[in-house]
Amino acid sequence: MTIVIIAGGSGSRLWPLSTPEYPKHLLKLTNEKSLLQNTVQRVETVTSSDKIFVISDDSHVKHVRNQLAHMDSDHILAEPGRRGTASCIAWALSILEKQGHPEDEPIFFLWADHLIRSSEGFATTAFKAGELAKLESKIVFIGVEPNYPSTGLGYIKKEQQLKDWYDVYQFGGFVEKPDHKTAQRYFDSGNYLWNTGYLVGNIKTFKKHFENDAPDMKHRFETLMNSKDLAKAYLGLEPVAVEYVFSEKIKDALVVPGNFDWMDIGSYADLHNVSFQDDSGNYITGKNVEIESTANSYVRNEIELPLAVIGLDNVIVVASENGILVTSKTHAQKVGDVSKRLQDKKS
Repeated sequence: MTIVIIAGGSGSRLWPLSTPEYPKHLLKLTNEKSLLQNTVQRVETVTSSDKIFVISDDSHVKHVRNQLAHMDSDHILAEPGRRGTASCIAWALSILEKQGHPEDEPIFFLWADHLIRSSEGFATTAFKAGELAKLESKIVFIGVEPNYPSTGLGYIKKEQQLKDWYDVYQFGGFVEKPDHKTAQRYFDSGNYLWNTGYLVGNIKTFKKHFENDAPDMKHRFETLMNSKDLAKAYLGLEPVAVEYVFSEKIKDALVVPGNFDWMDIGSYADLHNVSFQDDSGNYITGKNVEIESTANSYVRNEIELPLAVIGLDNVIVVASENGILVTSKTHAQKVGDVSKRLQDKKS
């Protein structure tokens, strides 16, 4: 199995730790390794290093190569610019085909910035999805069972279960970030999974689906395959997400529930939930930090100035060289919007 890790993102939702110049997949958030390093270590339990590729935005490639010094530099691909996940997948497939990648060998696309603690469960799911993709000649999407009715994540609908495979379902489409009432209905039904964004298929199957179900993806793939200037052709593509391309168009794909814990750390509230907390529910890190009468809070100091938090509950306080953030956990989802406004002021 070949694995392609997409290491993109603008870094806005975890500002000021994460920035467009140094987004969250490069950060050490949950242990002594970055999310990217943890992802590479995880997939190394699934396949050999010569079958692992990382796609990075051109502006981040230097940082990625520094963090993944053990990887062959030819396997760290510099995306010319951000043109959406659909373009990125088409670009990777065109490169692999040009390199003579076997048409029937499964290719697993996944993201660099997710938290998964069960490497064994992840490997079991990856092997299963790869076997399915090869034997059934279909694209396989991987979701995870939701543990609450999230309105901040996308969903995959499960249709009829396959007779010859345990816990494998016909793909019923994507739904992006439903309202709370709809999310509660999805959660209660048991027919929906959170969308991890992971998909598995081989070049032959992808091309078949492009031909039958996704003319936009076919156009992207053929444009890149036929171009003598790959970077120029890529930058000429319109940005679009792969979920949009496939959501209501793909007619015959499969869904596998992941046998692993999973989190897309999309806010400081998420990060606090997976961080070690003291008896008062606080996560505190950094030098020169003092708290008093504070509970259920995430406090992080990455600068030399002292930081004090007094008499607060349910807050996020982060000080870094990029800026200072103070917000309630309840409003942590709004950090991305504020970060983008601050970025606009810089430019």
